[in-house]
Amino acid sequence: MAPNTWTKAHTEKALHYWEAYQQQHDLSPQQGQTAGIDPVSGRIWVGPSAKAIVAQLAAEGLTIPLYFIRIGSDVYLRKGYQRC
Repeated sequence: MAPNTWTKAHTEKALHYWEAYQQQHDLSPQQGQTAGIDPVSGRIWVGPSAKAIVAQLAAEGLTIPLYFIRIGSDVYLRKGYQRC
């Protein structure tokens, strides 16, 4: 899959795999870490950051687009901040 062909369906599929993974695994020790989800195969990588997961994939000889999410959060990263 080319990087510019990511669709809403890929995101939905990745989130479906993530939901199933969370039901089967205790992720308490990994709170705050990053999960990278392949929406095609359903394979999930866990690491300290998206950059570390991409490096791990490169070491395995893989170059696939992943959906990233922060464990314990609904999103990987929020852009900007709110001043109080």
